[in-house]
Amino acid sequence: MEEKKSLRDEECVPIVAPLKVLTQKTINKRFGWWSAVVLLESYGRKQVCLYLWQKKEDGGWKRKQKFAVHNQEDWELIQNAVSGMITELT
Repeated sequence: MEEKKSLRDEECVPIVAPLKVLTQKTINKRFGWWSAVVLLESYGRKQVCLYLWQKKEDGGWKRKQKFAVHNQEDWELIQNAVSGMITELT
């Protein structure tokens, strides 16, 4: 089943060379903030990054946070840690 692409995923994330965006998925874009998960290539290496941008007065976007996952092992550690705490949110 092919995932339906939303309108908010149509806008390219504000990432510039030498980083190359391979794919992106907007998580949230409202109230002047934009968060997205981006698969990118950086100097020949792929990484998955969680980005957070804030809208500037001129209408552009300024990066506020970037969190990179470089390999499967790191992701499993992150996923396990979050899974262990997520139940506390309810």
